Amino acid sequence: MAVAKKAPGSGFPLPPEPDLTPAEIIARAADIATSLVARQAETEKRTYYAEDTHEAFREAGFYRILVPRRYGGYEFGVETFVRVSMALTRGCPSTGWMFTLGAAHALLVATVFGEQVQDEAFADGDFLCPATVMPSGFAEPAEDGGWILNGTYNYCSGAPYASHFVGHALIAVEGSDEPVPMLFIAPRESWTMLDDWGNQLGLKGSGSHSIRFENAYLPAHRTLPTHMSMVSVADGTPGLALHGNPMYAGGPLSLMLLESAVLAVGIARGALDVYEDLMRDRTTLFPPIVGRAQDPDFQYWYGEAAGLHATAEVALLGAFREWATMCDEGPAAFTHERELRLGSIGREVVRLAWRCVEGFVMPTAGSSAIRNGERLERLWRDMSTLTSHAGISVFLNAIANRDIAKAHFGVAE
Repeated sequence: MAVAKKAPGSGFPLPPEPDLTPAEIIARAADIATSLVARQAETEKRTYYAEDTHEAFREAGFYRILVPRRYGGYEFGVETFVRVSMALTRGCPSTGWMFTLGAAHALLVATVFGEQVQDEAFADGDFLCPATVMPSGFAEPAEDGGWILNGTYNYCSGAPYASHFVGHALIAVEGSDEPVPMLFIAPRESWTMLDDWGNQLGLKGSGSHSIRFENAYLPAHRTLPTHMSMVSVADGTPGLALHGNPMYAGGPLSLMLLESAVLAVGIARGALDVYEDLMRDRTTLFPPIVGRAQDPDFQYWYGEAAGLHATAEVALLGAFREWATMCDEGPAAFTHERELRLGSIGREVVRLAWRCVEGFVMPTAGSSAIRNGERLERLWRDMSTLTSHAGISVFLNAIANRDIAKAHFGVAE
């Protein structure tokens, strides 16, 4: 593994490949993705991607894409990260899910936590950190101002190789009967990963294991008195002050809401890959018996599916570019309404990608293409499971719509 060197005169480490470009790291992802296709079954059986895949990702620099340069990261930005994630997901949805929902949270940590936390969290340069939104544990005050945490957190995608975990604990508030959430970050040695993943319909290899805290100590500086979805960046952020890059002053809520859309586009692209092979290799079932690529019906179905995917991808990249533009406008640009509007684009992207797979690819591919263990069968299971994610099925499909209207019209809660 390449070792970071110190940048002359800065005191900060250089990334392992100081001259690496976004185009080069995206190309690496596309190349590695081709090797993931044949390993999907073993990834599902293991419930997470292999150790050699993890090392390949590390060597390629994937775990440093969003890590600040100050800590030996590449600080490439969200569009580079999104393109890498889509490429990996195209090869193996489980692998793409596990990588994306682990490595993406470098941006969150580099935005909302202070310098001491970042010095600790990014000390090794590589960063992989699951995050969940449900407060699944309870924290009690420690004598020194820190906290003692107990709880089990489900759906911690990326846990097998994680360096950290970001979650929420409920804490008691004086004078109130209702506990409130506290955001925290905890290093790997603070928790235990449970062997409880792999029995779901899809994404069986996404490494979304539960993790458990038992009387774990959280120093006060690793906690924030808020929930991830409620973080306001309107007055600036620790990350902006520390790094000077507006990328580290963006709204965490909108970024979180767009994550699943990245994976949906990658899965749909993988399904189109399978459909293209079928178009080239198989014939029609009814006369005239011709290659599917020569048949008007299959041409129509492929065109519909390809158009839906293309629209989803353009909308997704547009949303992330809008997010970056808002960063350049300044922290005040991230109003609740604008963040939710970005999230709603992600919802529509998922719908387009799902329609591509469920509406055109699956019904017309043929039953032999969706036998147990076939790539398309797995892709359908993975996409179906993605659409059941609470962030999409509940929050974006219902809660966010109402909140957008209330924010726009000034309706009080």
